Amino acid sequence: MNIKPIVISLSLLLVSGAALADDDCDDPVAQWQPRENLRKQLEAEGWTVFRIKVDDGCYEVKGRDPDGYRVEAEYSPATFELMEIERVDDDDDDDDKHHDKSKRYSEPTNEDRVPRKGIVKGRPSVTVE
Repeated sequence: MNIKPIVISLSLLLVSGAALADDDCDDPVAQWQPRENLRKQLEAEGWTVFRIKVDDGCYEVKGRDPDGYRVEAEYSPATFELMEIERVDDDDDDDDKHHDKSKRYSEPTNEDRVPRKGIVKGRPSVTVE
């Protein structure tokens, strides 16, 4: 039996697994700075901090950045180095993320209005057999 392909496959799996797990913070706990220091630093930069918790060895911050966007950010607990940041959408509209807010509050057009008696023309009917 040829064992060489098996050894190569297993070694590639181990290497790829180590590369995927590299996004965690691995600072020794003895070097961690208090969360309150990170909160003060971010608030001095204009952030509004909602919560700081430990996730995968990093400080995970949820709050608003200086531009007013809701964000989730991960910081190294020893150096407060930014590891990852993600903007969270405030709206629930998944279909159109870049919609015009001025249209949201405008008067509905004729095609948006529903007839008063509730009869809508052009909708398909459903037949269950």
